[in-house]
Amino acid sequence: MYVKSQLLLGISVIAAIAFVGSIYELSSGTPELGSTVTWAILGVSLPASVFFFLTAVKLAKASMKNDG
Repeated sequence: MYVKSQLLLGISVIAAIAFVGSIYELSSGTPELGSTVTWAILGVSLPASVFFFLTAVKLAKASMKNDG
């Protein structure tokens, strides 16, 4: 279960990077993927990042509790 939490944490980091990258792209004026796609990435990546982070923390705590 510990490996699963690490994987979820990695996905959370990637989603957070996508969020910051989307903000950067939108602030540049002309996003490479277009405004609609960039806004969609922005809208999905923040909640996904938070969800995966909280789930990873929950699984890591459960794993530590079972090991101890």
